[in-house]
Amino acid sequence: MPRPILLSTPHIGDQELKFVKEAFETNWIAPVGPHINAFEQEFCQVVGTRHGAAVSSGTAALHLALRLIGIEAGDEVFCSTLTFIASASPITYLGANPVFIDSDRVSWNMNPNLLQDALAHRAKIGRLPKAVILVHLYGQSADIDPILEACNAYEIPLIEDAAEALGATYKGRSPGAFGKIGIYSFNGNKIITTSGGGMLVSDDPDLVAQARFLATQARDPAPHYQHSEIGYNYRLSNVLAGIGRGQLRVLKDRVAARRHNFEVYQQELGNLPGLEFMPEAAFGRATRWLTCLTIDPTRFGSDREEIRLTLAQQQIEARPVWKPLHLQPVFSGCECIGGAVAEDLFNRGLCLPSGSNLTSEDLERVINGIKGLWGVGSV
Repeated sequence: MPRPILLSTPHIGDQELKFVKEAFETNWIAPVGPHINAFEQEFCQVVGTRHGAAVSSGTAALHLALRLIGIEAGDEVFCSTLTFIASASPITYLGANPVFIDSDRVSWNMNPNLLQDALAHRAKIGRLPKAVILVHLYGQSADIDPILEACNAYEIPLIEDAAEALGATYKGRSPGAFGKIGIYSFNGNKIITTSGGGMLVSDDPDLVAQARFLATQARDPAPHYQHSEIGYNYRLSNVLAGIGRGQLRVLKDRVAARRHNFEVYQQELGNLPGLEFMPEAAFGRATRWLTCLTIDPTRFGSDREEIRLTLAQQQIEARPVWKPLHLQPVFSGCECIGGAVAEDLFNRGLCLPSGSNLTSEDLERVINGIKGLWGVGSV
């Protein structure tokens, strides 16, 4: 039985262990400590923001972001539809309602024209959303400028979900650093990981200070345990922050490795009829966190599921592109503006193994598995 090739596994080196050992040797095991402070500062330097709060997950960061800008029960929040459920589930934590926006084909991210038209229509009928959540998908930035311009025109806060896009750029800057608040994820499958964790960033010091307060159970500044509002147990631990500090130091290497994976896939598979890789938009540089492609079965001869299942038989994990949120049973009845593009990308889209620790032999096995379906044979 061949060794399994997984979609995106953690890639840990020696520097992470050094920081973790330091946490153990100094007994900073508790949920706060010097690694957290240093990780927040170093992360902000990397993404170009002024302040950050390290928390337990990207989902926690997004939940805090929505609460910080005052989302309440009954509010509406616009959100990208082609994304993982964690981009929208925090909306429901606060009793608010998501409204989903379709993708464009240039970046696979939120369509700026659809958003602009939707906001103009909502302004006329007096039903503007309370916030917009913009997702940067699969390591590629959305077209931020027109989206931010549309939000600013109606004084709607923009929250950037850059969970999948750390290391990417938009016009030379990091996605996640443009809106009122940005969030990132360090889940085990992300381009860098802290095992589990996330970061909330903003140029507003008061927002980030309030995020830290809420993330530590909203404990009032008193010698006893006193609480005037409900908070959460969302702070990242000092040990995991140490892992994050080590991972930050190899971020550029991890991006280079994933872009290399994409280049190999494109070189070997790009000329096959019916296969088309996720484009890289001209306004930025993608990390290729996951290498994604779409399959036209009438030209290739097999559809997305046939390819996925054939690879699975060879111990190779591939996954469909995210199922759009407006098609998820849990969001049945929620409004969606557009949707056809996201649905098409889901129906034909496949994510290939993309970890930064893949070997050339791993890539060759994936490529041969796909070529074998088309009948080309081995590389």
